Amino acid sequence: MKALVLSGGSGTRLRPFTLTSPKQLVPVANKPVLYYVLEAIAEAGITEVGIVVGDTADDIRAAVGDGSRFGLDVTYLRQEAPLGLAHAVLIAREFLGEDDFVMYLGDNFIVGGITSLVEEFAAERPDARILLTRVSDPTAFGVAELDTDGQVVGLEEKPEKPKSDLALVGVYLFGAAVHDAVRAIRPSDRGELEITDAIQWLIDGGHDVRSTVISGYWKDTGNVQDMLEVNRSVLEGLEARNDGTVDAGSELIGRVRVEAGARVCGSRVVGPAVIGAGTVISDSYVGPYTSIGENCLVEDTEIEFSIVLGESRLDGVRRVQASLIGRNVSVTPAPRTPAAHQLIVGDYSKVQIFS
Repeated sequence: MKALVLSGGSGTRLRPFTLTSPKQLVPVANKPVLYYVLEAIAEAGITEVGIVVGDTADDIRAAVGDGSRFGLDVTYLRQEAPLGLAHAVLIAREFLGEDDFVMYLGDNFIVGGITSLVEEFAAERPDARILLTRVSDPTAFGVAELDTDGQVVGLEEKPEKPKSDLALVGVYLFGAAVHDAVRAIRPSDRGELEITDAIQWLIDGGHDVRSTVISGYWKDTGNVQDMLEVNRSVLEGLEARNDGTVDAGSELIGRVRVEAGARVCGSRVVGPAVIGAGTVISDSYVGPYTSIGENCLVEDTEIEFSIVLGESRLDGVRRVQASLIGRNVSVTPAPRTPAAHQLIVGDYSKVQIFS
């Protein structure tokens, strides 16, 4: 079995961060989301991976290389424009050949990996298997309709009136029949070749399409709130470790990881939290579910439930929470200006002013 990883999206919901870096490389617990995807693929025993890239191809190549650090053999496949998930399968035809494959969206995060799903698919050999999860707003996703026996009977992409609350998770498993499907369908109203249309083509043609409803944690890390939630979930499994320097005036509470070269001085860090390599935490409070990237300075500041990317500085800020702060950012207090009220008040008035 091979893997097809989609890393060509522009990440408009994560702007301004994705104006300078691909969304798949925004770090969670100080590691890019894409790395978790590649690690899950390697753990499943898959070694041949095609990564579909677009305008951010150079960044993805620089971060992943030839894949050897993950135990993978990576081939890059250029998609000239974001023309849909089925289009990604279409351009990957030569790489995939007749092999079964797992298609994994590079900005999706699934706790527990995909090993059992890959093993089950290899043993049963259906034409396709989709992963589903229940969501509160199905209109934002591809949605599946199941019959009373749990069989997939219909799929819709971002429907106005969903027939169920079962959304497609960004992991799909396919046999070779999907290549006929992606060639047969036509672009949707969005101008894209939808993978939901390709799977529907398989269903209508009598192919064996199965589903698995997952109850574990899944997130599409397409916006800031989801990034923070994934960061929280990953940090829940963090093991405490101190490879840096923590002075006598500091306190580490709970699961805190201090990476090599980091220094904690006169500060309190409450886990789960990770302090990146070369970062200095001074006279500050770092609260739970916080990831501070490499070579940052956090001084006289309180921060929690946040992600701070590398080379950034927070100095004299109270208080930061539920925030995503990019690379090479400086956050400092605004200069104080004299406060004054200008009043033009008529006779016999009564004025109350908050001072």
